[in-house]
Amino acid sequence: MRLFIRLAWRNLWRHRRRTLIVVVSIGMTLGLMMFYDGMIAGFDQAIYGNAIKVLGGNVQIHANGYRVKKDQSPLFPLENEQAIIKSAEELPQVVVASRRIITGGLVSNREGAFSVSIVGVEPDKELIYNLIAQHVSEGRYLTTEDPDNTYVGKGLAIEMGVSVGDRITLVGRATHKQMRTRTMTIIGIYDIGMPEIEKRSVYVSLSEAQNLYDLNGQVTEVTLSLKQLGQEQSVIGSLRSLFPGYEIDSWETNFPELQYAIETKTGVMNIFGIIMYFIAGIGILNLLLMAIFERTREIGLMGALGMKPGQISLLFLLEGALMGLVGVAFGVIVGLCINILVGQVGIDYSQFASITEYTALINGRIYTTLGLDKLLQHALVALIIAVLASLYPASEAAKSEPAKALHFV
Repeated sequence: MRLFIRLAWRNLWRHRRRTLIVVVSIGMTLGLMMFYDGMIAGFDQAIYGNAIKVLGGNVQIHANGYRVKKDQSPLFPLENEQAIIKSAEELPQVVVASRRIITGGLVSNREGAFSVSIVGVEPDKELIYNLIAQHVSEGRYLTTEDPDNTYVGKGLAIEMGVSVGDRITLVGRATHKQMRTRTMTIIGIYDIGMPEIEKRSVYVSLSEAQNLYDLNGQVTEVTLSLKQLGQEQSVIGSLRSLFPGYEIDSWETNFPELQYAIETKTGVMNIFGIIMYFIAGIGILNLLLMAIFERTREIGLMGALGMKPGQISLLFLLEGALMGLVGVAFGVIVGLCINILVGQVGIDYSQFASITEYTALINGRIYTTLGLDKLLQHALVALIIAVLASLYPASEAAKSEPAKALHFV
């Protein structure tokens, strides 16, 4: 086998220009796929990571039975939440663990009634990670002791025709499904550039929500903010082993529309990647077919010297595989160089922030990762296509009759 590899490697560089063209095509394809993966990881952190910070954290912990009645925003008190928070904050991936109360309700004034989620939060902890808490456009954010005050979105404020200092009425369902009504003062208005999300939720301090909904110091969920996307499953696994009777879910379960968007985007780009590899495969096929016609006498000589058709076929397959390996190595170098450079400099995406609702969450630049998450997958695809592109030329080479090939001009 060593002899065949040496022969294949020598033959590979007999026509350097053609070989380099194919190697560069494979390498640039792999490098661009690595750049795409690194850029998408940066986008995910900038867009989806921020969206998760708006919608309620990477991981949510609820009492057993919450998932079944999730659409009704049930007020199931969460037992022993302090122990959960202590254990969660000991995990290295967790930035902060925050207690919350969420219930469905209405907010109304002279302009009418609007369906919203009423969210009781720990203001000091939410301020660490929640973009809603960090994007105050008017007034101020909530404090821990903030009686009869509420914090609303700009989209909802426009719909209701209200501003800071105005009074609105909140109607929410308490633990035993009694409706509780409270008139509150708007203490602040947030603006995250997403009017539809700004219309969905109003915020009050956790202590105010506990008093309003008869929870007596209890909460209905604990939310965890993590350092990066992708760390959710390891955190969930750790917590489930410690708290087996609780429902512990990631954003992928609680916000499936975000996961669907990521999967759709990834699927489309994978198709483009296959097309790019297919084009590179055509180059390999063309190169090896030309090599067969140019080396017809050589193939005949190998047959005359006793090489079997299978061995001749193997030689051409090895040439295609080695071409793929060289292309992969070149592509890894190209991809790493691009991603390291862009990871340091970044891509200014602020001018495109208004294209869609979620891109409004991008602040400034996008920084790529190294793009190594799918490197093995991309490399295997490139190698497989290189080998498959070599099958037909290898088969044709194996069919050559030594007597005819030796007299080929």
